[in-house]
Amino acid sequence: MAKNDDLFDRAGNRNGKSNGYSAKDIEILEGLEPVRKRPGMYIGGTDERAMHHLVAEVLDNAMDEAVDGHADTITIELMAGNRILIRDNGRGIPVDPHPRFPKLSALEVILTTLHSGGKFSGKNYATSGGLHGVGASVVNALSDELIVEVARDREAWSQSYSRGKPTSKLKSLGAAPNRRGTTITFHPDPQIFGNARFSAERLYRAARSKSYLYGGVEIRWKCDPTILPKDGSVPAEDTFHFAGGLREYLESEIGQRATLTPAPFAGSAKTDLNGRESRVEWAMWWPQDEDGFLRSYCNTVPTPEGGTHENGFRTALVRSLKRYGELVSNRKAAQITADDVMDGSAGLVSIFIPEPQFQGQTKEKLVSVEATRFVESLVGDNFDHWLTGDKESANVLLEHFITRAEERARRKQDKEQQRKTATRKLRLPGKLADCASAKRDDTEIFLVEGDSAGGSAKSARNRETQAILPLRGKILNVASASAAQMRENQEISDLIQALGCGTNSHYNEERLRYDRVIIMTDADVDGAHIASLLMTFFYKEMPQLIENGHLFLAQPPLYRLARGGRIEYARDDAHRDELMKTAFAGNAKVEISRFKGLGEMPATQLRDTTMDPRRRTLMRVTVPMAASEEERREAMRTSTLVDDLMGRKPEKRFAFIQENAKFAHDLDV
Repeated sequence: MAKNDDLFDRAGNRNGKSNGYSAKDIEILEGLEPVRKRPGMYIGGTDERAMHHLVAEVLDNAMDEAVDGHADTITIELMAGNRILIRDNGRGIPVDPHPRFPKLSALEVILTTLHSGGKFSGKNYATSGGLHGVGASVVNALSDELIVEVARDREAWSQSYSRGKPTSKLKSLGAAPNRRGTTITFHPDPQIFGNARFSAERLYRAARSKSYLYGGVEIRWKCDPTILPKDGSVPAEDTFHFAGGLREYLESEIGQRATLTPAPFAGSAKTDLNGRESRVEWAMWWPQDEDGFLRSYCNTVPTPEGGTHENGFRTALVRSLKRYGELVSNRKAAQITADDVMDGSAGLVSIFIPEPQFQGQTKEKLVSVEATRFVESLVGDNFDHWLTGDKESANVLLEHFITRAEERARRKQDKEQQRKTATRKLRLPGKLADCASAKRDDTEIFLVEGDSAGGSAKSARNRETQAILPLRGKILNVASASAAQMRENQEISDLIQALGCGTNSHYNEERLRYDRVIIMTDADVDGAHIASLLMTFFYKEMPQLIENGHLFLAQPPLYRLARGGRIEYARDDAHRDELMKTAFAGNAKVEISRFKGLGEMPATQLRDTTMDPRRRTLMRVTVPMAASEEERREAMRTSTLVDDLMGRKPEKRFAFIQENAKFAHDLDV
C-alpha cells in the first residue's frame, strides 16, 4: 500500500496528474479592459437602452459644469452614422500633465482610467451626478471612435481615441480667445452594441427634461434631417430654457386636466448638509382623474427606482397633512397614509447634494441616508406654510384623502366580513396586495419576482379583481427539498397562506381564494427558471389546482418595437423577427428596445400587454388526467421528467442535457 505522501507528485498533483491550473491561468484586466469584457457591470447591458446610457454619462458631466455655475449652454447633436456630439461652454477638461503620470495629460488620464475625475474631493464640484468616476472612461472604452476637443486658457486642443486607447497624441488647434468648454463626439462600438441605433425621440426627450431640472442652463438640440422621425414629432433644431423649473414642467404635463387645487404645490429650499450647500426642488399636483406619476432626480440624474429622497418627500407630505388636520380639529386626518396621498398624484422632486450614493453604476436608485432627513424637513416646512396659507385648497385635499382612507378601511372590512370563510384561519402574508372583490369568481393572483416587479404590477392591476404577491427571487425547489426546508421557507409559506386552499391531502378547492393563479415572470432565462420552480411547486404540492384549470403563465413581452405612431410588442426573438417582416415591413428604421424586466416596464405598458384580460395572452398549465391507459403512461412520463429535471440527482439532469443538447439553438444566456 502506498503511503499518503506517494499519492502526490512534487508539483502537488494527486496521482501525478496535472490539474491544469497555475499562475498563467490568472487573468489580469488592465486599463479599460474590464469595461469591454463586462459592459453590463458599468452600463447595465449591451442593448439599445444601455447604449443610450453612454449619452447620459457625457450629458451628466456637462450638466455638472452648469449646475456648479461654470457653464450655461449645452449642445446635443445626433449626427448621421449613429454619432453623438455633446458640447458645453464650461471650464474645459484640464490638458496639463497629471502629477502622478507626468507623461500623460489629465485629459488622457480621465478618458483612459477608471475611477479618475475631478469630483472626489469636493473642491471642484459642489454637487455632481455621481462619484463613480467611470463615466467618461466607460464611454471611451465602449466607443470605436471618440474625439474630444477642449478649449481653455485661450487655446484649443484635440485628441482621438478608439476602444479606450488613444489613436493620436494631444495636439494644439491654435488660439481660441473666445471659446471655452469641452466637446465630445463618439460612435458606439458595433462590437459591443451590434445594430442598435440612437433614437431621436428618446434623446430629444432627455434634452428637454434636463433643461427643466436646472433653470440656469440652455440646452440646444440638433439632429441630422435624414434620421428625423417621419411623423414630425422631433424637430431638426430646438432650444430649451425653462426658468420655471419643475413647476413649469408639471404644468406642461398636466395641461388642461382638472385638478383638486387650482395651483400645484411647488418650490425649492436650501440647507447645509455636511458643511456644504444642498437644495431640493419639488412640484406636486393632484389631477381629478387620478392618472399620476412620481419622478425623482438627484443632481439632474433620473432615479426611476426612487430611493431615500422619495421616501423623505412622501413622509413630509403625509405628516404635514396630519398636522393640518390637528390644527383644524379634524381627527380623521390621523388615518391618512402615504398611499392615500401619493396614489394618483403627479409629483416631481429633484435634489442637489454633495457626494450622492447610488445603487449601481446606472444610478437608478438613490441610497444616501441623509437625503431622507433633509428632504422631509425642507419640504415639510414649506407644505405646512402652503396648507395654512391656502386653507381652501388644504381643506379640499384633506377631505379627499380622508375619503380615500375611509374607502380603504371599508374595503378591508368588507373583505374580512364577506370572505371570512376563506380567511377564517388564514394569516395573509404582509406583501400580498389583495383584491377588493368579495367573491372568488373572476379574481386572480399574480405571482411576480421581487418588490420592483411587484410595484409595477400593483400600479397596473385592476384593484377590484387582481391581487399581487411579490416573491423574493427564485423560490425553493420543492422537488429536491426536505419537508423541514419547506416548512422553514418564507416564500413557500407566504404562497400557501395567500391561496388558502392547503396542500396535498389537505387541499380544499372550496377554500381557494382566487379563480386564476397566474405566474408572471420576466421574459428571459431567469424568468423561465423561476416559472419552472413555481410550476414544480404546484405540481408537487397542489396538483389538484392544476387539474382544475386554475394555473396560468402570463406572456409578458421581451421587446418593444416602435416606428412613427405604431407600437408593437414581441414575446421573444422569433416574434420580434416576425413583426419586423409583417408589421414593420419597409426600409424605415424601427426603434427596438428590450425590457430588462417587469420592474422597469411602465405600469401602463405592463397593464396593456400582460395584465388586461381584454388584451393579454395567458397559457393554461395542464397535466395528464390519467383517465385512459395512454393518459396514465403520459402522466407517468411527466412525473419522471419532473423528477429527472428538478429532483435530487444531478446525473439525471446531466444525462437529459446530453441527450437533448442537439435540439437547442439561439440560447439566451
